[in-house]
Amino acid sequence: MGLQRYEVNFQDGIDCGGAYVKLLSQSDDLNLEYFYDRTPYTIMFGPDKCGEDYKLHFIFRHKHPKTGDYEEKHAKRFDVDLKKIYTDKKTHLYTLVLKPDNTFEVSIDQTVVGKGSLLEDMVPPVNPPREIEDPNDKKPEDWDERAKIPDANAVKPDDWNEDEPPNIEDPDAVKPEDWLDDEPEYIPDPNAKKPEDWDEEMDGEWEAPQIPNPKCDKSISGCGEWVRPLISNPNYKGKWKPPMIDNPNYQGIWSPQKIPNPDYFEDPHPFQMTPVSAIGLELWSMTSDIYFDNFIICSDKEVADRWAADGWGLKKLVASANEPGMFSQLIAAAEERPWLWILYILTLAVPIGLGVLFCWPSKKVDEDLEYKRTDGAKPVTKGELEQEIQGQDEELEGLNDNARDGERSYKEKKTKFIVEQEKEIPSA
Repeated sequence: MGLQRYEVNFQDGIDCGGAYVKLLSQSDDLNLEYFYDRTPYTIMFGPDKCGEDYKLHFIFRHKHPKTGDYEEKHAKRFDVDLKKIYTDKKTHLYTLVLKPDNTFEVSIDQTVVGKGSLLEDMVPPVNPPREIEDPNDKKPEDWDERAKIPDANAVKPDDWNEDEPPNIEDPDAVKPEDWLDDEPEYIPDPNAKKPEDWDEEMDGEWEAPQIPNPKCDKSISGCGEWVRPLISNPNYKGKWKPPMIDNPNYQGIWSPQKIPNPDYFEDPHPFQMTPVSAIGLELWSMTSDIYFDNFIICSDKEVADRWAADGWGLKKLVASANEPGMFSQLIAAAEERPWLWILYILTLAVPIGLGVLFCWPSKKVDEDLEYKRTDGAKPVTKGELEQEIQGQDEELEGLNDNARDGERSYKEKKTKFIVEQEKEIPSA
């Protein structure tokens, strides 16, 4: 596995420029003192921007096994919004991982933003097609590619009038009553004066500039000569053309025949790229103060992760500690967009209002609670108990003679009950 990682910070943002890195190809004639844009490289990786075009490059140069020529292979554009990393003025960590199975991953700040295959997701493809169009093949002169043709048997209808105009005056239109026919739409500016240096022999006769007639303001329908408005001509048909029909001789779109590609090859391992021996920063930028740091190229991801934690990770912690709190960020955002204050107030008012509505006790609830409190058990005095028994005695007096025995039994039970209650209830 091959891994390349480094940090970039656009400290003043960037308008147009790149911060990509080139891994220069190993060769005997490589002279870093003469490094320039055409110095051979193996991999080019990193951010690049111009105007509103935000890019993250991954390009590698592939050697043709037959001809020995090199061709650039570009990764397909990653589906990620890169605008923020160019404008937030923070340090970002860029990582490219190449794997022996010919796959790759691109990450920003330890988050994968793109992945693919060196064999399937590069443009142009690493391996050329097995067949190509024959460059010597030519289309026959009688080859008919027309799917539709005019109907040769069609005849223009007798009532088809090609002279009818597309628009005609509206015959039902009526001039508005407030239309001022004698007032021109524009009049000479009465306040204009001929310039002192005006030479009529050289400049011609001076005329005051035209201004809109104040009598023709929006309070009336218009001024000048009134003309009827135009409407679509219901009789307009345009120039007659015969209808189109299917071409009985249609042969389809011609294309050259395929032949075996004489330059075909198959490289099953594009991961095995040209060795590199140096790093180059090709800085084409209209913005200064682009910060680079902590370059690492290795084959062990754990080593690269420790390197990132000791470098970029610490920078991120320091930057987070120095950032304003959430409240300060909200205030700053509202200062730029005053309408956010309304959103803030509604965000706070709605839950508070709902809390008051559902949690504030009503008068009825208080009464119910008071009722429940008074409905509980309470101590009974001896006098109250005797008064209750006396009422029962009055009911018993009205019983007939046949119930006397039951009455005596009841009184015995009553006396026993009073004795027991006197033991349990304190005297009033």
